[in-house]
Amino acid sequence: MPLSVAIIGRPNVGKSTLFNRLAGRRIALVAGEAGLTRDRRELVVDFAGLSIKLIDTAGLITGRRDELTAQLRTQTEKALREADAALFMIDAREGVTALDRDVARWLRRQAKPVILVANKTEGRTPPGFAEAFALGFGDPIPISAEHGEGISELYDALRQLATRGGKEPDVAPASTAHPLRLAIVGRPNVGKSTLINRLLGEERLLTGPEPGVTRDAIAIEWQWRGQPVRLIDTAGLRRKAKTAAGAETLATGDTLKAIRFAEVVALVIDASRGMERQDLAIARLIAEEGRAIVLVINKWDLVARPKSTLDAVVERVEKSLPQLAGLRPLTLSAATGADIGRLLPMTAKAYTAWNQRVPTGALNRLLARAQEQHPPPLVGGRRLKLRYMTQVNIRPPTFALFASRPGKLPDSWRRYLANRLREQFDLPGVPLRLMLRKGTNPYASAKVAP
Repeated sequence: MPLSVAIIGRPNVGKSTLFNRLAGRRIALVAGEAGLTRDRRELVVDFAGLSIKLIDTAGLITGRRDELTAQLRTQTEKALREADAALFMIDAREGVTALDRDVARWLRRQAKPVILVANKTEGRTPPGFAEAFALGFGDPIPISAEHGEGISELYDALRQLATRGGKEPDVAPASTAHPLRLAIVGRPNVGKSTLINRLLGEERLLTGPEPGVTRDAIAIEWQWRGQPVRLIDTAGLRRKAKTAAGAETLATGDTLKAIRFAEVVALVIDASRGMERQDLAIARLIAEEGRAIVLVINKWDLVARPKSTLDAVVERVEKSLPQLAGLRPLTLSAATGADIGRLLPMTAKAYTAWNQRVPTGALNRLLARAQEQHPPPLVGGRRLKLRYMTQVNIRPPTFALFASRPGKLPDSWRRYLANRLREQFDLPGVPLRLMLRKGTNPYASAKVAP
């Protein structure tokens, strides 16, 4: 298996910057403010031929007893338990602080190999670099995670650790099965992280009563009935006018990126608040990106009037989201686990519909029936001619409709046709693309082979 390494240190010493440097791309959020990283992030990377599982962790803080700090420490402790070694990072510009010494004492009790890394050593070696020798982990490796300096020395140390015992570590063969990418999104404090923890059966992600606990999108590899699934937890999306600058802006950008790269998006709403304007805005965004969607009503155990609550959500969806006609919500409770087992089957069904390809013959039979039952309107005293339809793409299902005057076809008739497609081919709640093209049926003049 790849060498597993947890990046440990106090806040704002550059752990996530080093994680991104070794990953070869920006994955973890990075900013000048301390405490941006909260949930641990894992990634297997090829570091110059050396397979390493990197674990980015939150900054360790001592002397505080609030619940969030305790959860952060628990997550870091679990990361180190699962790791083969620790990369202990300090800020060489600031020198060794009292908190660094606390972290060092804690690491010595863990009985794990430690590689000491002194970050921010660009140019001349900062005076604080010499203080690192007193921590008792051997010679510190001077690096600049931001500029890539000293990475070769770090590679040598990791390689020596990996080859301890005289042989290269075994590298597990990569799975050929494509993981289904499922992003969990919604407003702050609707229970997204709690939902993922319940699916995993462990407290993998930080949770709390206050909104904004999750900062960046965290991908977690998982298996459901033998199918690899990549669960992506995201930060809550608020209205742009209410989004604060700095960390929240970065978190919002990370969530939007997660939606764009997902295949299925589970939109989680709070049952006690119903379908609010921001929920509708997020649903429209998902539809515009063309992702498959599952609507989840969480905290169902707190609802006093289930039927009226569900009816209100369904009515709001039907009136406000015609582009997702037929979308039916899933009610569950992440806190108690009630009905959570229905989420992945619904996700699989949405994914299948999102990938569905409809035969051309079946499409044109539907088009003919649709025109018979509800003819297109007259334009200038003449009937619009809808000649032919074919599917040109999937993910989401995309159809080309050939018409005599495509620019004159009303949006209402396009919605009518889209709804007929959903009903006929079992595509409820799937965002469809219907492109109008001018032209004739390409098969009308084709010669039949003898």
